[in-house]
Formats: sequence, C-alpha cells, structure tokens
Amino acid sequence: MKIAIIKYNAGNIRSVDFALRRLGYDPVITGDHEFIKQADKVIFPGVGEAGTTMKYLRAYGLDILIRDLKQPVFGICLGLQLLCSLSEESNTRCIGIFKETVKKFEPKDKVPHIGWNTIRQVKGRFLPKDLDGQYVYFVHSYYTPVCEFTAAVTDYIRPFSSVLEKDNFFATQFHPEKSGSVGENILKRFMEL
Repeated sequence: MKIAIIKYNAGNIRSVDFALRRLGYDPVITGDHEFIKQADKVIFPGVGEAGTTMKYLRAYGLDILIRDLKQPVFGICLGLQLLCSLSEESNTRCIGIFKETVKKFEPKDKVPHIGWNTIRQVKGRFLPKDLDGQYVYFVHSYYTPVCEFTAAVTDYIRPFSSVLEKDNFFATQFHPEKSGSVGENILKRFMEL
C-alpha cells in the first residue's frame, strides 16, 4: 500500500511517521503532487499556526491538490482545522472540505486544551462505536463546533467536534499518534478503509 504523509510547513509529521512504522506500514513523507495523487491513503497532519500554514500550502498548490483528492484522506489536529472553510486564527481562509468555521476557545485563560479527554457520540463510517468513552490526547486552542460533519464529540469548555467525516475525508482534532492503543487502533482503522 502506498501511503503519503503530506510534507508542509507544520510540525508533528515525524511522530505520525513513527507511529505508522510501529504498526508495520511504510509511509513516505512528501510534498510531491504525483506521489500524493497516486497514494492509496493520504495523511494530512499538523501542529502550527493556520495563517502561515495556509500561505505555504497555497504557494505550493497543496491546498487545491488536497481538496481534489479522491482516496481516503486523514487530517490530524491542525490538519482537521485546515480542512474547514475558515479559521478565526489569523482570520484564515482554509481548504473548505467541511463548511465550518474553526473558533478560538473562550475564555482565553483556559487554553490550550492539553491532555487526555474522552470522545463520545461516535458515529459514521470511520470510528467503531466501541471507542465511545475512550480517552485520546489533545493539544489545541481552536475547535470546530458540533455540526453536520461531526462523527464524535468531546467536551472542553463546550462540546466540540473531535472527529469530522465527509465522503473520503476523515479528521481528528486529537492526535492518534500520541493516544496509545486507542490511537493505534484509529490509525489501523484508517489504513483498512
């Protein structure tokens, strides 16, 4: 299986690579358009700032490439946020798969949301229902409200979308690569889609 981890101006790419290798997969970290188009699975991870990252994606045509992919695509953390339409972080126009606005948690003295928290109301094609109530690892200051694309919810200050799903796009606000055995199961599940 050909697995592409999109290389772009954001952190956390290596930890996703290592997590997949521990599971026996052989991903390629790349920004090469042809390789990404031909991959069986594409992972769009990220840790960083939305505005700067979108500028990089646009400069290299990766925003349009990602938007037009037909194979399973998995956005992680900032990757989830950039798959939305708009982020309040630097008032950034994003890729627009999920027609939602990413918002900053208020009050600001309670951010970022860091640590273990549960996912609930699990539904959709991506995650098995038995993950309802399981703990996963979060690090973020922005969130996507509960919406028509929500496939799991987490509570921090308010309920928010911890998983989004639409067509061939799947995304988690949490980091499966840092979420122990639950996260490993989620990565495996994506590889088996």
